[in-house]
Amino acid sequence: MKILVVEDEPRLRQQLRVQLNQRGYSVEAAADGEDGLYIATEYPLDLAIVDLGLPGLSGIDLIRRLRAQGRDYPVLILTARGEWQDKVEGLEAGADDYLVKPFHVEELLARLNALLRRAVGHAATPVIECGPLSLDTARKGVRVNGAPVTLTAYEYRVLEYLVLHRDKVVSKAELTEHLYEQDFDRDSNVLEVFVRRLRKKLDPEGALSPILTLRGQGYRLNPEWT
Repeated sequence: MKILVVEDEPRLRQQLRVQLNQRGYSVEAAADGEDGLYIATEYPLDLAIVDLGLPGLSGIDLIRRLRAQGRDYPVLILTARGEWQDKVEGLEAGADDYLVKPFHVEELLARLNALLRRAVGHAATPVIECGPLSLDTARKGVRVNGAPVTLTAYEYRVLEYLVLHRDKVVSKAELTEHLYEQDFDRDSNVLEVFVRRLRKKLDPEGALSPILTLRGQGYRLNPEWT
C-alpha cells in the first residue's frame, strides 16, 4: 500500500517515513503542498497524510484540490492546532480523520489501518478472513488454516494488496505502482518471483493455487481457494 506524507518539519517527515516503511508501507514524501500535489497527481496512492500548516499551498487547499481532481482515497490530517474550528475545516475540505500533534505513532498507525480497511469495505476488524487465509492488517501477520506463515516485507505487501482488492483482477502495473516508491528500480520479473514464492508458502502442497495469473491482465486471489 502506498502512502503520501506531506509534512514540512524534516525530522517528523523522516520519522513518519521510517516508521511506515518498517510497517510495510511504501511511502512518498513531500515538504510542501505544491510538491505533495505533484506527487498525488503523478502517482497512484492508497492514502495521504497531510499537515495543515504547510508553506505555500496549505494543507486545506491541497486536500480541496485532491478532491476536486477526483482523488477519493482516505486523507488523514495532522495539525498542531487544537481548536475545533481547524479540525472542522479540514474535515469539510474532504479529509477523513485527523490527529493533533504531538501524537503517538501507534495511534497514527491504528487510524491509517482503519481508514484503509474502510476504503475497501473491511471496516469492522483488522483481521480479514479469506477461506483458509487470515490476514492481520494491524500486526502484518498471516495465517493459513491457523498456522503462521512467514513472509518477507514485499511478499506481505503483494498479498495484502491482493486481499484488499480480492474481487478484482490487479494488473502488474497497478501492483507495482502501489508496492514501490517512485525512485525504486521496478522490475516486473521480481514481482513474478514474489507471487511464485507466495503460492508456495500459502499452499506448500500445491493442491490449488491461491493466486491466479490471468495472462495479459494480472493477478487475483483464486475464488476457489478463498
